[in-house]
Formats: sequence, C-alpha cells, structure tokens
Amino acid sequence: MCKVLKYPRSTYYDKHKEKPGNKWKTLNKKLREDILTIYNNSNKIYGAPKIRKELMKMGYETISIKRVQRHMKKLGIRSIVVKKYRPQSTKKVYEEGENLLNRDFTTTKINEKWVADITYIPVQKDGWTYLASILDLHTQKIVGYSFSKTMDTSLVLKALDNAITTQKPSKGLIIHSDRGSQYTSKEYRETVESKQFKLSYSAKGCPYDNACIESFHAILKKECVYLNTFIDHNHAKLILFQYIEGFYNRKRIHSSINYMTPDEYENLCRVA
Repeated sequence: MCKVLKYPRSTYYDKHKEKPGNKWKTLNKKLREDILTIYNNSNKIYGAPKIRKELMKMGYETISIKRVQRHMKKLGIRSIVVKKYRPQSTKKVYEEGENLLNRDFTTTKINEKWVADITYIPVQKDGWTYLASILDLHTQKIVGYSFSKTMDTSLVLKALDNAITTQKPSKGLIIHSDRGSQYTSKEYRETVESKQFKLSYSAKGCPYDNACIESFHAILKKECVYLNTFIDHNHAKLILFQYIEGFYNRKRIHSSINYMTPDEYENLCRVA
C-alpha cells in the first residue's frame, strides 16, 4: 500500500506506533498522577514505602521504592513530620501495680493486650483539651477513645467503656497504661478488675514501656492536630472523629500488619 501511494514506510509506522521515548513519558506521567492521588488521599502523610504498597495494589507489581522516591521528589512531596509536644506532670507517681506487659508488645489474637494513654489537644476557645485513647496491640486499631475539656477519671472511664462496648473482650485481657492519676485512681482500678481484666503499669518515668500508644498519639499530632486549627471543643471533636474513625482505623495502612488497615486486619482475625 505504501508503494502504491508513494508513502514512506517509516513515516507510516511512526504514525501507528508510539516511540519508546514517548511511551515512557506517558507511563511516568500516569505514575506521577497515581502517586499524587495516593498521597493526597492519605492526607499527605504517606511516604515512599506506603505509596509503593498502594501502587502495587493498583498493578505496579515490580515498582521499587527508589523509583517512587524519585517521582515524589519531582512532584515536590514528602511525608509530613512534626515534633510532638510532651507535657510534664508534677503529680506524685503511683508506686503500686505490676508491669505485666514488660515491653512485650507481641500478641496472638485480638483483645489480648490493650494500651491506653492521654494526650493534650490545643483548642483556640478552650485552651488545652484532652484525648484518652485505647489501642489493641494485635490490630493497631483504636478500639476506644474519649475527648473532653477536663482531664479526670471520667475521661479514661468513658474511653474504656467505649472499647468494652464495641470489642466485647474476654476476661484476662491486659490493659496497660502509665501511672497517671486517672489510670491509678480507685474508680478506674475497680472498674477494670470488676471485668476480670488485668491492670499493667509502666515503670516510673519510662515512656518506652507504653511506646505503641505514644506512637499513635505522635502520628495523630503529625497527621491531624498540627494540620488543623481547632476553633472550639465541638470542632476539634468532629475532626478527631473523622481522623480516628474515618481515616486511621479504616483507611490508613500499617507496615506492622502487612500493609492492611486496622479494620481490615481485625475483620480478617475475626473470621480466621
């Protein structure tokens, strides 16, 4: 046909076949679009390892972390990192209670070991507000939490009640916390023991004994609190709910649970 029409064969094939250089440009453009979508959907907190895992789910089976890093650099994006604020307490430390956890964060099933802690949340109209959280070490899921303007025993009791209601744990569950007055109060201790759960406490002045829940609160600050300006208590409560229930538990993947979300992993454990 080319000979009859006096049309150069090379020109004909150029028109019908994309050049290798252009093909790679098209593929890299699509890759950067997918990277940017994953990054934005993660509230701009995913780094290269997690973006790579999400890309693999989308069909990029052989993509390397270095390739993802190169394209992230070209896009000018990176995981958000902000230093955590650590308040100091002047209250007398509770001396009783064993450290049953003893930094053994390994588990074999859900609702075997929970860790609990309180963190401070700044709010424009209300000053400091307080979030009590409980995390299941097996799934990395926040199984219960409570947000309040006051940091008293009712704050941690509400978080505990929320966790028990949703998870329905069996007796023998270990609940670990630091030695803050809320967790060492008679009311809290009696509530935990009445359910036949086991109390565990960190050593005095040793945050590493409760590293997992400390890590969650650091993530919460970096990925939510420091990215928002909370007008009042109700505004902060809504944003925290959206982050914990809408994103952290149901959308945020974790390397420690094979890059699944806490909710996905819990569901898998329940049907196993």
